[in-house]
Amino acid sequence: MRPNRIFRKEFFITLFIKQNKWHRYSVLVHTLMVAYYAIKAKHYKMITAGLLHDIGKPVLAYQGENDRLTGQYSFTNHEEIGYQMIKKVPFISDYTKNLVRYHFLIRGMDIAQRKGYEGRYRRMKRIYDSLDDSFVEDLKLFLEFDDLAKV
Repeated sequence: MRPNRIFRKEFFITLFIKQNKWHRYSVLVHTLMVAYYAIKAKHYKMITAGLLHDIGKPVLAYQGENDRLTGQYSFTNHEEIGYQMIKKVPFISDYTKNLVRYHFLIRGMDIAQRKGYEGRYRRMKRIYDSLDDSFVEDLKLFLEFDDLAKV
């Protein structure tokens, strides 16, 4: 990762102040809340993923034209960037790495289908269908924790 990607105003604004209309809190507070909900539900194996799932957001935060008008930020592909950041860290489990990588998959499939992005939807559906059933259930639960931490 290039240092100039980190030391941008978007990095600090999204990490500490605000994200977008779907998140009430900054990336840092949102992240801590996801971990809190995992702890509260006694799903301890999800704590690390809760702390890391949005690690890619501040690094790639940007404002498109509409974002600038509304003061919002976008984070396209943040889950894959986050996965790339942690994939070679030996003490992070594959389970956690996969939760970070795929935590937006279910929502992304829904968005792609609603907007008519058939190629994107089919690619995401292939990934989804390749996942173990128990992992898919954990992914759905993790998505609930993520949603709870947004408002």
